Amino acid sequence: MKTTAYALIALIASVSPSFAASGAATDNGGFLTPLFLVFGAAIIALQAVPALMLLGSMVKGLFSAAQTSEAR
Repeated sequence: MKTTAYALIALIASVSPSFAASGAATDNGGFLTPLFLVFGAAIIALQAVPALMLLGSMVKGLFSAAQTSEAR
């Protein structure tokens, strides 16, 4: 087990410097990258609105059920 672990560590240590400066990520993405990020943010924001409404309804139902059980 130790031999396998040491071999794996040696393999990872020898391979990682080759990924350090490949120069492959010099493109900024142009117009589509910000458009994609805005689209993703819009999806998250539009999903948060019904989630917050549902959360508010659940909290309201929880406290109204507690008040009706106190009245009995």
